[in-house]
Parts: sequence; structure tokens; C-alpha cells
Amino acid sequence: MNDEVVQTAAPQEDKTIALITHLSGIIASFIVPLIIWLINKDKPEKAWITGQAKEALNFQITIVLAWIVAIVLSFVAIGFLLYPVIWIGNLVFCILAGVAANKGENYRYPVTIRLIS
Repeated sequence: MNDEVVQTAAPQEDKTIALITHLSGIIASFIVPLIIWLINKDKPEKAWITGQAKEALNFQITIVLAWIVAIVLSFVAIGFLLYPVIWIGNLVFCILAGVAANKGENYRYPVTIRLIS
């Protein structure tokens, strides 16, 4: 898949689905990006939305891992300080990604472990 996608190449329906995919991470974690990726991964005409779903999925997996680390660190009282940082970071990056996706731009989350490629 080519990462260089022209901003106007994605139809409005795909932009809306990508917007929902990114914003759903705030509430539903990795479930919606996983579903969108699984539905569209074998459709070459949906390459842009598949890329956005993979990016959102990778970020949400990273967030889940961050929550696990924070919970473990809570036993030594440091993890409680990470809770608001993780929550606010997820909120901010999901909104930034949703806005970019709605414009038809590729968005790459800055702090992501890219397990799905």
C-alpha cells in the first residue's frame, strides 16, 4: 500500500468512516478500528480507509498496553499519575486524527507501537 495518498482521493463516505474509526477509540478502544480494518483489508479500492483503520488500531493497542503498565505501576503509587496522562493523550490524539481523516489526510499517531502493518 502506498502511504502517499492524494487528499482528494478518498470519497466523503470513506472520510466519514475514518473519522468515526479514529474518534471511536475514545469510547470503544480498539473494537471499531479492528472491525473497520477486517471489513476493508481485502478491498484495494479501500486502501486509504484500511490504512487509517490500521493506524487507529495500532494506537489503541498502544493505549491498552499503557493502561496495563499504569495499573501495574499503581501498586507502587506511580501508576495513578499516569491515568490522566493516558486518558488525555488518547482524547487529544484521537480528535487530531479524526479531524485529519475528515479532511482526507493521512494521520500517523506520534507515540504508537505499530504491531499491525
